[in-house]
Amino acid sequence: MADQFYMTAEAKKEAEERLKYLVNVKRAEIIERIQEARSHGDLSENAEYDAARNEQGANEGEIAELEYQLKNAVIIEETDDVSVVHIGSRVTVYDEDFGEEATYTIKGSMEADSMKNIISNESPVGIALLGHKRGERVTVKAPDGDYVMKILKIDVE
Repeated sequence: MADQFYMTAEAKKEAEERLKYLVNVKRAEIIERIQEARSHGDLSENAEYDAARNEQGANEGEIAELEYQLKNAVIIEETDDVSVVHIGSRVTVYDEDFGEEATYTIKGSMEADSMKNIISNESPVGIALLGHKRGERVTVKAPDGDYVMKILKIDVE
């Protein structure tokens, strides 16, 4: 079975736009830079050529990754259900070990952004929270050891 990449319809549209840019614009720009660098002669000591070829490899890698993710995309249906934690939920938890509250929004891995407390459904916290209800305690199985969180509130984004 292929990997599944959970994302909102908006994230899928953004990924499709990024792919279109990489294929139609950036690829052509890189090819132009490679041709320009080739025109300077000896390629064995041509840093401009090497840099453009490296950029080409990175661009093609990103194209392949986006194509794979879009091919295996599962669109998250929006819901107003706040009875249980699901992808798309905004969850306020109390970390019993640190004595702190935190609020996380659970999204697919393509939309995760730790700086904004948007976590992936595949992250240790996301896995622990999914399917649970307000008031329940969940155990997060983290690489540095397990810890317990209590679900205080479930909202939709």
